[in-house]
Amino acid sequence: MKLYAHLIQSSALRLWGLTPGQRLRRQLAQLEGIDWANDLETLPADAEALLLRGDQLYDQRILAGLAERSNLLVFDHTGTRPVAARVAAAAAPGLRALLAGQPGARLPPGLRSVTPADLDSGFDSKLRKLSPPRVRPIDAAGRSALERELFDDAYKGITDLITKWLWPLPARWATRMCVRLGIRPNQVTALSWLLALLAALLFSVGELGWGLVAGWLMTFLDTVDGKLARVTLTSTRFGNLFDHLLDQIHPPFWYLAWGLGLASYDPGIPGLGLGLSIGLIFGGYIAGRLVEAAFRRWLKAPFSIFAWRRFDSYTRLITARRNPSLILLSAGALAGRPDLGLAAVLAWTLGSSALLLLRLGLAWRQRQRGGELRSWLREIGDRPQGDTLALRWFADRRAPHRA
Repeated sequence: MKLYAHLIQSSALRLWGLTPGQRLRRQLAQLEGIDWANDLETLPADAEALLLRGDQLYDQRILAGLAERSNLLVFDHTGTRPVAARVAAAAAPGLRALLAGQPGARLPPGLRSVTPADLDSGFDSKLRKLSPPRVRPIDAAGRSALERELFDDAYKGITDLITKWLWPLPARWATRMCVRLGIRPNQVTALSWLLALLAALLFSVGELGWGLVAGWLMTFLDTVDGKLARVTLTSTRFGNLFDHLLDQIHPPFWYLAWGLGLASYDPGIPGLGLGLSIGLIFGGYIAGRLVEAAFRRWLKAPFSIFAWRRFDSYTRLITARRNPSLILLSAGALAGRPDLGLAAVLAWTLGSSALLLLRLGLAWRQRQRGGELRSWLREIGDRPQGDTLALRWFADRRAPHRA
């Protein structure tokens, strides 16, 4: 059955450079099998209509839920104001009047009334966080708050401590500047690639301080490009691949370049030379990445290993990924012992990968015993557990949620 989207009312207010109508078109373009209809009266008799108020901001998960289910009328989270619907073509004109708030409009029989929480559990496995789906009215007075929410929605809930707590504010400023200047996410990613190569070059010739400057700037832009893509809905398959390849490939080569640029390497452990250290870092880094992939593909978990238990979410803050390792390298350089900074990266990488391997083993044992792998974030949606540190750090608590 063909599905046609129709916009009711509109707003010219731009959020991150997009009007509500433009945003909705980009959102629906990410879903398959939806066309736009300007005139509901000309729809085929066997078609269905997706009616959307153009003065509302919709979470993508709400639109996805409407694309999958028929005969729904969606109210806002208060349950008092209808904001969207999916109905048969014959019922669409009458329901349009109801959504537009016209006097005398009546609710057609046979529709199921739902709120955003009924359409999605709130657990976002891609962004590794619990974030309740919302529909929010768009008005000039609330523009700044809405843009802030859109940016926050684009942020991963479980990530390293630098990305989580240091980068958000400057990244929001940089993202806003990119929108104003018309800079696209892939352009930011391309600059990140250049900075990653520059950092490696500087490290390899012993310019460790300038290399760290280039490296930290690269990590910052690596945050900006993803947020820019999400708030402007310009994410592409190529862009994702372009960004993810950079994220996964460059870190161990930075450590190699760092080692090549050292004047001396003396970690104080007999037999642990530079070549062996670099080899162990590469091995530990690759092992950690393989464990993460095995958790999802081998154990078929529909979420990251870092979203399995609270412990795993906490460890993601400091696990030996690029940013925590850069902290160790920076500390070593500031202390005048960059070789010990590299030795610290080695120890942290091996320890992190060993811990990940242990967690994978525990998950495998749970599956062997017939237990389901379920994220703790989804579980708290089923059973709210009060105000805890884990909830404050990893769950979006701006509105009630329901699994």
